[in-house]
Amino acid sequence: MKKLIIAFVLVFTVSTAFTSCRDQKSSEEKIEEAMDDVSDEIENAADDVKDAAEDLKDEIEEAAEEAVDTINNH
Repeated sequence: MKKLIIAFVLVFTVSTAFTSCRDQKSSEEKIEEAMDDVSDEIENAADDVKDAAEDLKDEIEEAAEEAVDTINNH
């Protein structure tokens, strides 16, 4: 009986040592995750370009107003 319990404990210990707790992702899931990451990066880049274009527009308008003010004051 004692040998049976020891054998059971040994088998249980070995099986838990070789069992991984991590989720294994399939290659399809990895590809989908990579595509989502790329999509997010493209969206962020598009937002950055839009913001830069708006900032440039504002700077051009300010420069035009300053030019008109300069011309009118001289």
